Amino acid sequence: MIPMTYIWKTKIDVDECIVVIMSVLDKHPDLPNWLIVTIIGSIADSDKKMVKYFFNEVEKRAPSALKYFEANQ
Repeated sequence: MIPMTYIWKTKIDVDECIVVIMSVLDKHPDLPNWLIVTIIGSIADSDKKMVKYFFNEVEKRAPSALKYFEANQ
């Protein structure tokens, strides 16, 4: 499987990702692998400012999701 990444260009792009994370965690205890792989790709491919914003927002809005991404910080 080739991961499909999404490059965050604006804070709105990151905000949309955070909403997806929050929505999934409201219904399920864990994030699905496809979502984790996609977000890790976004972390790798996006501007460092957007990545920093992503981690700040995850910490504020969905701290339980940090465990999936901390190694990529």
